Amino acid sequence: MQIILLRSRTTSAKSMTLNNGHLLLALLLFVAAVVVCALSLCYFTFQHADDIKIPVVHDMLSSAMQGDAGKKDKFVKENLAAMATKLGEMQAKLMRLDSLGERVQGLAGVKPEEFNFKDAPARGGPEAPAAAPAAGPTPPRPDDKTPHDLSMEELKSGLDTLAVDIEHRSDYMNVVETMLMSYKVKSKLLPTVQPVNVGYNASGFGWRIDPFTGRNAFHEGIDFPSPVGTPIVAAAGGVVVAAEYHHEYGNVLEIDHGNDIVTRYAHTSRILVKVGDIVRRGQHVADIGSTGRSTGAHLHFEVLVKGVAQDPHKFLSAGAEQARVMAGEIGPPSTVAVR
Repeated sequence: MQIILLRSRTTSAKSMTLNNGHLLLALLLFVAAVVVCALSLCYFTFQHADDIKIPVVHDMLSSAMQGDAGKKDKFVKENLAAMATKLGEMQAKLMRLDSLGERVQGLAGVKPEEFNFKDAPARGGPEAPAAAPAAGPTPPRPDDKTPHDLSMEELKSGLDTLAVDIEHRSDYMNVVETMLMSYKVKSKLLPTVQPVNVGYNASGFGWRIDPFTGRNAFHEGIDFPSPVGTPIVAAAGGVVVAAEYHHEYGNVLEIDHGNDIVTRYAHTSRILVKVGDIVRRGQHVADIGSTGRSTGAHLHFEVLVKGVAQDPHKFLSAGAEQARVMAGEIGPPSTVAVR
């Protein structure tokens, strides 16, 4: 295509030749101008839709906003439902923890009325904090059995209650743990392990006829008959305070367990520890013999509290009872009382 340009004042003329490339470029420029104008018009229309009051545009904007709000509402509801499920699972686990706490509480010797896991303050007791009134619609009452989705206020209230529950359970468990630890330490220091592995004792604690004099005399321990060389173990952990020969007790061993409690092992054939040694509970410390004032191979076993002989049976019985408790056969053991 050729275009000729004429000027009115002059007789000269200019000609331009347009090929396909020029036409394509002109078309692209025209399309670009139309697109820019359309975009500008759309932006201006939606930016000032409220001022222009165009019904069609207003409806389009409302539909778009409602769609976004619906998606956000659905997302929030789904997350609330998931959190409510987790809250229910945690509350169920807390109930199982309460049952475990009650069993452990019994083993610790704590009275149920002192620490009642089921009636903790956070579950409606006198110390439970009053819930702040929630803004907006009143949430359903706790006694309302109608199924409903938890609101944000109800979920927050449930989480706060659960936090207080866990705090109280933690305090209770710390007390139970302290009592169990105290009992464990005391039990290890009490002479509750039978020193010789025999099923009976030949002579008990108390008054009896002395085999040497034939007179009534007080026997301050119990005797375990067994062959010479039978191992003797420490009835509890402690420190050796005597390992010597006595004209009546023969080879005698004494162990101090603290709290003014001492055990005595007499008539031994051999002592395996020396004064100052620290012995463990159940440690092999001597062998049975018949040294000193003895009528045959046996162990004379005494328990002294503040220097006064006590009946060893009550300590050994407490140890047997504790073993049955650990095996789950009976409830918590009774306390060994010493005077």
